[in-house]
Amino acid sequence: MNQIPLRRLLVSACLAWFAAVPAFAASPDAAAPPHSSPAWLRSAVMYEIFPRDFSPAGDFNSITARLDDLQNLGVNTLWLMPIHPIGEKSRKGTLGSPYCVRDFYAINPAYGTTNDFKQLIAQAHQRGIKIIMDIVAGHTAWDSVLMAHPDFYTRDANGRMHPPYPDWTDVAELNYANPDLRRYMIDMMTYWLRDFGVDGFRCDTAFTVPMDFWETARAELAKVNPQVVVITDSGAKPALLSKAFDMDYGGNLFETLNQVMAGQQPASLVQDSWQHTRDQFADDALHLRFTDHHNMPRAVSRYSLNGALAAQTLMLTLDGVPLFYNGMEVGDATESCDPALFEKMPLFWRPGGRPPLTDIYRDLIKLRKQHDAFLNDHVTWLTNSTAAELISFTRQDAHDQYLVLINLSSRPIVAAVDLPDTTGFEPVKISGRPDPVNIVLPDIHLNVYGWFIYHRPAPQ
Repeated sequence: MNQIPLRRLLVSACLAWFAAVPAFAASPDAAAPPHSSPAWLRSAVMYEIFPRDFSPAGDFNSITARLDDLQNLGVNTLWLMPIHPIGEKSRKGTLGSPYCVRDFYAINPAYGTTNDFKQLIAQAHQRGIKIIMDIVAGHTAWDSVLMAHPDFYTRDANGRMHPPYPDWTDVAELNYANPDLRRYMIDMMTYWLRDFGVDGFRCDTAFTVPMDFWETARAELAKVNPQVVVITDSGAKPALLSKAFDMDYGGNLFETLNQVMAGQQPASLVQDSWQHTRDQFADDALHLRFTDHHNMPRAVSRYSLNGALAAQTLMLTLDGVPLFYNGMEVGDATESCDPALFEKMPLFWRPGGRPPLTDIYRDLIKLRKQHDAFLNDHVTWLTNSTAAELISFTRQDAHDQYLVLINLSSRPIVAAVDLPDTTGFEPVKISGRPDPVNIVLPDIHLNVYGWFIYHRPAPQ
């Protein structure tokens, strides 16, 4: 049976979550300057966890047991997918979606107790790791405790509650025209921030909730903890970062990368996408950089093992905040996209036939965290002779300059980079990766999905 069409259908279904807009859709908002976000976010390396699938037990204690591994990898921020009880009425699949919340103030009993959650947070903080909660503010399960307040929900022309979108059949849309609902949701977020000590929130489908709610919520949360971080899963709207949110999704870049890795667009489109976003936003706006996520087939399935590594190397060397997801560092391919999102599918921590991904990612994260050249918002793109396959750019501060070369194609390439002065560049040693052989910059040759990083002191 031909598997290619099936894979394409699966990819298309999961990517629909990013909304049916062109990768370069212009934002109607002016480039409002972002508010001052906590400094710790700019140096974050984020790791998304689906607690149900992160271990066979699928609980908080299993995450706590792996905190040392995550710390050794270099992760300093954990984003936990929703931890609340899941609705049973109209649920999808066997276990339901974690985004179908029954009680925002409660913890899914399959994950553990409030004390287990507090212990996870305390142990993470001892290791310098922040905890971000996933909040689903736009809707609830049909058997939510909030159904005791029917006026908390929107109604259709026939006076019936309804989902936000027709195919979201397991949830009912909340009504933010009701001030009591707004108060309830802000108090709920304050509860987790104040009583449990979480460090922030990732706001699911934030675009389904009015902007002024998020601005009010942000202001009140900051009174409890001035270092709180609030992240939107929306993108391409500069106004989101003006008052309400500290970071958005780099969705345009992700969509572009998918097209490039599929051979549908030239690699040069990555630069175009990056520049398009830069033109819309203030220079210091923060965007989440990701290749893997709970809403899509795994990167190793979409891009291949070496392709996924090349794509994640790009995210780790660009500006913004890089994201890892649920066993990505070992090359796990366990799906969590719809319909797997509704079932128990534990990731496999020791898959065979992988390069030493954990060692490679550890060194790349260490490079990023130890050198401010990767933490600023300056990316200098370089032209090259094989723009359809190769992306080339530098990252620089007052002390260091790094040259990043990544072949985003399934073909080996020979190319020349437009870099007149290559004096002093030396390859950066990354564990588990080959050193450049017989390469004299600016001429290079790279294998399929090959990449190298070079360093020299910053030119004066």
